Amino acid sequence: MNPITPSELVLSTDGSIYHLDLRPEQIAHTVLLVGDPGRVPRVSKYFDRIDFTVQHREFVTHTGELGGQRISVVSTGIGTDNIDIVVNELDALVNIDFKSRTIKEKLTSLNIIRLGTSGSLSKNIGVDEVVISAWGIGLDNLLTYYTSWQPSEAEERMQREFTGFAAKLGVGLRPYAAQGSEVLLKKLGEGLPQGITLTCSGFYGPQGRNLRLKSIYNPSFFEQVGGFSSEGFRITNFEMETSAIFGLAKMLGHAALSCNAVLANRVAHEFSPNPAAAVENLIQQILQKVA
Repeated sequence: MNPITPSELVLSTDGSIYHLDLRPEQIAHTVLLVGDPGRVPRVSKYFDRIDFTVQHREFVTHTGELGGQRISVVSTGIGTDNIDIVVNELDALVNIDFKSRTIKEKLTSLNIIRLGTSGSLSKNIGVDEVVISAWGIGLDNLLTYYTSWQPSEAEERMQREFTGFAAKLGVGLRPYAAQGSEVLLKKLGEGLPQGITLTCSGFYGPQGRNLRLKSIYNPSFFEQVGGFSSEGFRITNFEMETSAIFGLAKMLGHAALSCNAVLANRVAHEFSPNPAAAVENLIQQILQKVA
């Protein structure tokens, strides 16, 4: 096998991966992803111990132990472009030999769990609740850059159904659908609302917000889109990372799930009175299940 060139696998002089600034021994096989770098210590304060603390740009990593198992929490920043960096570099840390620059014969599967925030698209899911993403529908174009993306029949079916649904609401979209890990869903999703998460490529126009620039969506799109259902799930929420995490994880052989605190309800036009408390509740609930 030919070595991966320095322009493809970019390593720093200390042998760490370029953006995350991590070496292979500094990452665990269970990885919690948060968007906000400031949320990393809010998660790791519950660890029994912290072994590594690394920061580079918006990417902050704490690796330690919780309940007898090794665990990492990594900040991604916002958006699917950053997810592309983080998931690919996490995979490289466990599945590429940095010395020989070759892919390892025995591959490692990570558990990748997003702890994020989102907006509810359901009148039945209020602010401050925790919602679990069984599926993601991507309104970005990230997966189109990968020839390895081969959607399942169910993913293709959801994509077709949502494209038709959006067209009836007057919006032409080219979405993709990606399923989360059914194993992690069973472990972490019990007793919590589960559904389909829309992943948008931005916060304003891509989520139908109108300030000085007008969005392509009609004013009622995000109020009506919660009526879409497929594969036994309804659209419950929207944010900016989930579908990319699911798609990249699937292609690379990792298990992924997304868990979100609801800070806004688009249908009821409400916003959480205490976002920090909502995020803290999310962290505590999911860490108890992970441990």
